[in-house]
Amino acid sequence: MSDSKDTEQASLDTFWMQHALELARRARAAGEVPVGAVLVRGEQILAEGWNAPIGQHDPTAHAEIRALRAGAEQIGNYRLLDTTLYVTLEPCVMCAGAIIHARVKRVVYGATDPKTGAAGSVFDILGSDRHNHRVEITGGILADQCGALVSDFFQAKRNKMP
Repeated sequence: MSDSKDTEQASLDTFWMQHALELARRARAAGEVPVGAVLVRGEQILAEGWNAPIGQHDPTAHAEIRALRAGAEQIGNYRLLDTTLYVTLEPCVMCAGAIIHARVKRVVYGATDPKTGAAGSVFDILGSDRHNHRVEITGGILADQCGALVSDFFQAKRNKMP
């Protein structure tokens, strides 16, 4: 990729990650772990989601899963070809499996997840060559902001504990 294309892609990645951060703030406002996800095709939002397992009483209601479901519904197909999923926190194993199954082309995440990350930090589900689909991975976009949102959320929860 040329330098101008790299710069353009980095600019787009930052733009969409900022949108994902806004969605993560919605999750935080609802008392959920603040993670947001935006599914993009071309330069348009196909779908978005934010964490809601507590409010929806659904352990699968992660931001990524909600965005994938909404995107599949939008296009009428579970295969989300030529899409990029922007997510504020490195996907977990469950979400990584869904991303592969949906044939998402690229995942861009903000902060790494040192406990359950599946894009290379703890597990390498997305990067594994054992799958029939390869996902391009870019990590660390607005990592400090994304990580601080999650860290601050859990710090506030710990401070409220008796």
